[in-house]
Amino acid sequence: MEFYPLQQPEEIAEREKEDAMGAYLMMFAAVAIGLPLPIINLIASVIYYFINRKKSKFIHFHSLQALLSNIPTTLINWVAVIWGVTIFLREDWVITQEFWAYLIFAGACTFLYFIISIIAAYKARQGKMYYFLLFGKIAYEVAYRVKPADAQSTEPVNKPPF
Repeated sequence: MEFYPLQQPEEIAEREKEDAMGAYLMMFAAVAIGLPLPIINLIASVIYYFINRKKSKFIHFHSLQALLSNIPTTLINWVAVIWGVTIFLREDWVITQEFWAYLIFAGACTFLYFIISIIAAYKARQGKMYYFLLFGKIAYEVAYRVKPADAQSTEPVNKPPF
């Protein structure tokens, strides 16, 4: 499989850097509007991805990586929301230690996701590639893969560092 060469930071337009950075900042969409529903983050990421993916390979990579990394966090938070709603719909309102432990786990995952996304947004704004574990490789291979009609040689170029 062949890949397009990666652009260097000075070769990337400022607008592309800003758009790539914006992909990671979609996580603040629900927080900004004050909604506690984690699905809002995922919807914002999906919309951002489909609007911006064809602008450049750099933006495509970052918006796809942001979208893919948002999925596990959304699922973890949805479990917490659904579990919490079921507790409060019951008459006895018993909050178990398991629920508190899961809330701490969900909070830690969300906090870690925010920190990593802020770092990735900063790197994208600098025009640099920042690979998330697992999602970085997938996003790279989707965004930078040469389609068979465009293939010029058979050696892969600029694979991510995994």
